[in-house]
Amino acid sequence: MSGPLHGFKVIDLTSMISGPLATRTLADQGADVIKVEAPQGDHARHVATRRGGFSASFLNNNRNKRSIVLNLKNPDGLAALKRLAADADVIVQNFRPGVADRIGVGEAAIREINPQIIYVSIAGFGFDGPYANKPVFDPLIQAVSGLTTVQAGSDEERPRLVRTILPDKLTGIQAAQAITAALLSRTRTGKGQHVRLSMLDTVVSFLWSSDMGRHTFVGEENGAETAQSFIDLIYETTDGYISVAVMQNKEWQAFARAAGRPDILEDERFKTATGRETHKNERLELIQSILKDRSTAEWLEALEAEDVPCAPVLTRREVISHPQIAANDLIVELDHPEAGPIRQTRNPALFSTTEAENRLGAPVLGQQTREILAEHGFDNDTIAALEENGAAVQAKIRN
Repeated sequence: MSGPLHGFKVIDLTSMISGPLATRTLADQGADVIKVEAPQGDHARHVATRRGGFSASFLNNNRNKRSIVLNLKNPDGLAALKRLAADADVIVQNFRPGVADRIGVGEAAIREINPQIIYVSIAGFGFDGPYANKPVFDPLIQAVSGLTTVQAGSDEERPRLVRTILPDKLTGIQAAQAITAALLSRTRTGKGQHVRLSMLDTVVSFLWSSDMGRHTFVGEENGAETAQSFIDLIYETTDGYISVAVMQNKEWQAFARAAGRPDILEDERFKTATGRETHKNERLELIQSILKDRSTAEWLEALEAEDVPCAPVLTRREVISHPQIAANDLIVELDHPEAGPIRQTRNPALFSTTEAENRLGAPVLGQQTREILAEHGFDNDTIAALEENGAAVQAKIRN
């Protein structure tokens, strides 16, 4: 069965995480994604946690793609890239601002040969301004966006990183959505466009929905900001940890029943949702003092009986065997020809009539170079000449 994006062709010039995750999402949903790599390959190929010549990071962000190696510093390699782009629907790049224009793959150069293409630029801090040309990594975006102070809980606490590369991954998801929106617009108008997004813009926008409450109301920005998400923290039990969330009055009352503590309903600080939020620290300390005396299993049984929102805190090892994960059919095991048996998640979006499949494992560097060139009208002699002068590289695949 073909995915919902079957028939769309995407040229992927990106590396690392944000761009590759965006294009992998499109590939998972059926698009033909051609990953164009320099002779040294995407840096993500070379990071740790490896087997069979592949890093886990590269495997997880580049499945369902085909790889062609083109040296864009070689005029013949650049010309070949433009032939690939001539009938593409989308081209995505995450070079530092200005680099794409400098090497000849900026929007103007590509649109000259394909006026209707969706041209996508992903940046770190932005495309203009004092930080636009700074080198960027995920922790820097967490710092400038305010995410580290949100994670700390308040402005007074020591800033803390989210222990996953949230800006990179969130930008990838946002980029995939923006690309499909641009494709939908093109079907209605016949016009391509330039989609630009930065990691910084993505994270600040993401935070605004729940963590910038004081700054939403103009004129009320003074004072220390606390995290505005209605999230209770992790609580210790006698044998592990549990998460319990009580937001509405009915949930607070249900928690009191499950805990056998009707007295907490008489505490003036906690009688309303506003009061429970204002006195958040005291409420969390109270809940922790109650939960520490029984096991996780006992608390889950008692809390679930009263319909209190709760869940066990799982390690990564426990996640992959949890019955809810199994019921969702989320984790799949595949046999990669080079890396061997691997475990990944399916694409999280389920489509009732156009469900995609895992067609290809992440490619060897340059695995489909000759195949892709031939599809775009290059004959055998021309392909051989491109390889001879270093403009293109075909991988040597084991039989």
